[in-house]
Amino acid sequence: MTKRIKNINRTILSDKYFTLSQVKFNYQLKDGHWVNNTWEVLERGNAAAALLYNVEKQTVILVRQFRLPAYMNGVEDGFLLEVPAGMLEDDDTSVEDAMKREILEETGYKISELKKVYSVFATPGGSTERFTCFVGEYSDKMKINEGGGLESLNEDIEVLEIPFVKALEMMANGEIIDAKTIMLLQHAQIRKLIN
Repeated sequence: MTKRIKNINRTILSDKYFTLSQVKFNYQLKDGHWVNNTWEVLERGNAAAALLYNVEKQTVILVRQFRLPAYMNGVEDGFLLEVPAGMLEDDDTSVEDAMKREILEETGYKISELKKVYSVFATPGGSTERFTCFVGEYSDKMKINEGGGLESLNEDIEVLEIPFVKALEMMANGEIIDAKTIMLLQHAQIRKLIN
């Protein structure tokens, strides 16, 4: 831990689905002087995301779902195209197992193997959330149900199989605007996973 931070005082502002805290602390500038800071931090927990791809068909699996914050910030219908993703739960035995669960719930694919590509902070200026990102190959025989999310969470997810080239075009023309999805599509492109 850094010695440039001391006297951390955390006050919970809201503790509903996520925790919003106000954190007051002393921070030492690079010139040695100490300053007082106050930040609000959204403590979301951690999450995982995965790009499913099929080399033979040259396709990827994406999901379309309503995102209220995106709607509130200018996405006309509120629907975003994304890779399957989800929050880690307390009883998850591993991040990979959590991601496999989310893939099955959202897409209906039972994936046997995922490869971790990185673990990143989504919005480190205001949130503690860290995403672990995976890639994994899928085939038609892995589809064991329709997916679509959990009714108990009112999830209404559309599963889409999209040509990889089209997904890259959609990213370039602004149809895909989700950061984790863009990062994973670019990873696949750079690493030539599908080409």
